Amino acid sequence: MTCPGGGRRVAPGVQHMRTSDFLVIGSGVAGLSFALRAAKYGSVVVITKSSALESSSAKAQGGIAAVMDKDDSFKEHIEDTLVAGAGLCDESAVRVIVEEAPDAIRELLDWGVAFDQEENHHYELGREGGHSHRRILHAKDTTGLEISTKLLEAAKRSPNITLLEHHFAIDLITTGKLGLVTEDRVLGAYVLNRETGDVDIFRSDRVLLATGGTGRVYQYTTNPNSATGDGIAMAWRAGATISNMEFVQFHPTCFYNKRAEGAESRSFLISEAVRGEGGVLIGADGQEFMSRYDKRKSLAPRDIVARAIDSEMKRTGSPCVFVDISHKPEGFVEERFPLIYETCRKYGIDPAHEPIPVVPAAHYQCGGVLTDINGQSTLRGLFVAGETGCTGLHGANRLASNSLLECVVIAKRSLKSMLTKLPLGRGEPHEYPIPEWHHGDTALPDELAIIYHNWDEIRTLMQDYVSIVRTDKRLKRAAARLRMLHREVKEFYWGYRITPEILELRNLIAVASLIVDCAIRRKESRGLHYTSDYPAPAKDSAPSTIRRW
Repeated sequence: MTCPGGGRRVAPGVQHMRTSDFLVIGSGVAGLSFALRAAKYGSVVVITKSSALESSSAKAQGGIAAVMDKDDSFKEHIEDTLVAGAGLCDESAVRVIVEEAPDAIRELLDWGVAFDQEENHHYELGREGGHSHRRILHAKDTTGLEISTKLLEAAKRSPNITLLEHHFAIDLITTGKLGLVTEDRVLGAYVLNRETGDVDIFRSDRVLLATGGTGRVYQYTTNPNSATGDGIAMAWRAGATISNMEFVQFHPTCFYNKRAEGAESRSFLISEAVRGEGGVLIGADGQEFMSRYDKRKSLAPRDIVARAIDSEMKRTGSPCVFVDISHKPEGFVEERFPLIYETCRKYGIDPAHEPIPVVPAAHYQCGGVLTDINGQSTLRGLFVAGETGCTGLHGANRLASNSLLECVVIAKRSLKSMLTKLPLGRGEPHEYPIPEWHHGDTALPDELAIIYHNWDEIRTLMQDYVSIVRTDKRLKRAAARLRMLHREVKEFYWGYRITPEILELRNLIAVASLIVDCAIRRKESRGLHYTSDYPAPAKDSAPSTIRRW
């Protein structure tokens, strides 16, 4: 049973409403850096569906790209990004984000972020695949955690920021969903309090979506459990335009843990920085193989390396390949990559003295909610930053370590645009009455096993049919099965009291369908989208877009 705002029956409970100047959904680098800036102007509520540090940002190992060396230049960083993006980058977006990188770094330093320095106190700059220069600032191999932790600490000190963990945003509230014929705009969100089971209204006409990516739609991924595409699915249901979802970046080198089973065997990232520091990809025979695929060898962009590894595994029948950095001086691996070193040692691999087994795994969604360079979506008042959005920076393939940079820059630009387009003090959230979420006596699902089965089926389907190498036949089979699964998931959503598991399943089926629909539309191979039916790039190519209405 629905209500005018798009709500439905759930368990009885106390209804709460919270109004703030800014509502941030997501607690990664994009969300927290926005919140810290916005707190200077008004009240900010940050909600996150799990713990604050359960984010892809916190798991990022490599670092953040910025021109910080006199021998480097904006021109070269721009060119590297455009080359990696395979002709689908928005060059104006690339230019803005690259040129604003040094200011973004200085702001992170002001918030207490400590990047690794050399003895002369200059920043220690790493190099990763696709980069022509060393321009990666890092904190060992836990850069994302360093940035996220320092931002979180600063946010907790701010009296204008309210951080609510274990609050799951269900759907955005818009004037369109309320049946109004005025300009469609966002008014807030219905949010499930996971601790109480209540569904509350969070009211704001300035909403930033920063919920991360879609990695959990695949069986094997480097992403945290929270990466179920929630923000993209919510924006899609609210009527925002979605773009470039077919470009899913598979990280070439994820730890192949032979002691683990299922998804756990391909979940820990072996940073691209390992290859940037001299690590070499070798096959089961111990021989380097990347020279057969690209002149840049192990430092080629991720799409090329991932396809090469996939090809080598299929050619040899091997379950993995290896990255070898054992030739480095004694103590180097432990000092430069302490997390990787300890994790590998935990599972019986000594990376300082033997090659690390690796396989590709879903890592980054280059598409998402279509925005301009200020993070503004096609829905007024809804801004998007980080992996949830699609600014045009990444095009058909993301250049390594540009993601954290995009988070900080777009979050900053989003706030500036919000304050210009939606000035504080107008009282607009109060102009539209928002109906309460309708509570009822609907029961909890009696068989969670069915939900988990649907979840596993979606992820297996995407892994088998919509991963590194695609075909029309595979995509059509995926589409047909997803249509059936969509009906089953709808029955769960409407037939039972909502739970986090049902909400994630609902979002997973939405983003899986968007990925497949975009992939079917692209009749060429470009960047991260490779189809054996159309192995060459088309002469005329453009970003894919899907509009709900």
